[in-house]
Amino acid sequence: MGQQQLLLIVLGVIIVGIAVVVGINVFTASSVNANRDAVIADLTTLASMAQQYYRKPIAMGGGSNSFDASTGSGGTAWSIPAQLDTTANGTYQLSSSGAQSITLVGTGNEVGNDGSNKVKVTMVVGPRAITSTTVNN
Repeated sequence: MGQQQLLLIVLGVIIVGIAVVVGINVFTASSVNANRDAVIADLTTLASMAQQYYRKPIAMGGGSNSFDASTGSGGTAWSIPAQLDTTANGTYQLSSSGAQSITLVGTGNEVGNDGSNKVKVTMVVGPRAITSTTVNN
């Protein structure tokens, strides 16, 4: 083989190596984004369920305009259903509960942008509003 052929082979190997590294980085970034979006979707579903509970009368298994059953009519506080507290996307917990708002926290399965902590989303649910904050996207 001539020197030019060896140089072309080395150059080809370097280009393929760079392409593989870039592909792995794009895949990793995409999986983090997908996990974050899935956690937000799951939390939105839970928030919707909490708002439904808030609006239902106690006689129908709701909170009668309260998330924590503080209406004094013998109702129970809203909680995350057992089958939804852990999904393929992550784990979810109710971090605080009050009469007019609750705070849900979802922790994803993928490591976030900081490289050490998992994706985490906090969602505050009120009677008519839902606000989400991504902690480690």
